[in-house]
Amino acid sequence: MTAFHYRALDASGQSCQGVLEAESMRSARVLLRERGLFPLDVSHVTGARQRGRRSRRLKAAALALLTRQWATLLAAGLTLEQALAALIEQAEEDGIRQLLAGLRSEILAGYSLRAALDRYPAAFPAIYRASIAAGEKSGELATVMNQLADYLEQHGLMQQKTTQALVYPVIVAVVALLVVIGLMTHVVPQVIGVFAQTKQALPPLTRGLIAVSNFLRDWGWLLLLVVAACGLTAHAALRNQEIRRRWESRLLAFPVIGRHLRTMDASRFASTLSILTGSGVPLLAALEAGGRVIHRLPLRDAVDAATARVREGQSLARALGATRAFPPLLVHMIASGEATGRLDELLSRAARLQQQELETRGAVLASLLEPALLVAMGGIVLVIVIAVMQPIIEINTLMK
Repeated sequence: MTAFHYRALDASGQSCQGVLEAESMRSARVLLRERGLFPLDVSHVTGARQRGRRSRRLKAAALALLTRQWATLLAAGLTLEQALAALIEQAEEDGIRQLLAGLRSEILAGYSLRAALDRYPAAFPAIYRASIAAGEKSGELATVMNQLADYLEQHGLMQQKTTQALVYPVIVAVVALLVVIGLMTHVVPQVIGVFAQTKQALPPLTRGLIAVSNFLRDWGWLLLLVVAACGLTAHAALRNQEIRRRWESRLLAFPVIGRHLRTMDASRFASTLSILTGSGVPLLAALEAGGRVIHRLPLRDAVDAATARVREGQSLARALGATRAFPPLLVHMIASGEATGRLDELLSRAARLQQQELETRGAVLASLLEPALLVAMGGIVLVIVIAVMQPIIEINTLMK
């Protein structure tokens, strides 16, 4: 059976598309007519159309759900082809159906699952494909896929918590900025305009407020363009590996944010190593795959240096400790795992401890950020009010 992508018209003349399996293209057209559809175009999923979709990325939640369903079907005794056929019927998005149909066609053509996944690197990350290869070799594919699903769900949950913690501060910051801009460009000019008619000498704070207000009204659009240009320039500059490496080195040197970023990458690295070593992947291959999931280049360089030392015969704990790039807790847990032969278990514990630290620190930072924004907003409004009230108070004093 081969997977075909089709475009057809239904009885009411509405266009529809999807994926079906048939022995040949002619059989596919017959099946469409039996369903009451008039085929417009039928093509192999593995043809040019699917190759154009190989850059498609799966969302973390979609990949975790797909992996969990896949593992459940395999554990129930279905073959790989039967499980993929069931997943194709279950999938709601056309893109996911085409992706799964392409995988099934590759497997039916005689390729291994790892080889089929390698044809879709954007949809399935390196850790995913390395773990699947280990599961195929060990015959424990369902177990490995369950571990992958756990990892993907935990990673997605962590991202969700981080996003939720930042939503309220971001809303407060945006509202505060809009309020200040509204005060400076509309309210302040109308109030200050009254004092201009009196030809009274205004206090320095009021004159400064007027200057800022006039600048925002006359040149605010230019300021916005400059900020946008600086943002685009910084984004383009960070594409340069050397510039990005220097910038991230400075970020990692900061007391709070540096430790947070370092812990985040350490947790991701430990989780990846735990899954791969537990699946039977050789340590050097696991280190190479683990280095790819690290976002900060200085830490990725540290993993590369540690990998070179391990290749020369050094222990992983000593190699990572020599870089001084990862938290000491992680290094000590790895040393204990190497000594007891439970490296994957202790790596998993270290990853959980790092995640708990991230959650605790993130909650503290979010709780401090909210009142800090409110205080800053109140301070700006207080300065505006004082600058407006000072001339009024001076006028009242002169009249008395």
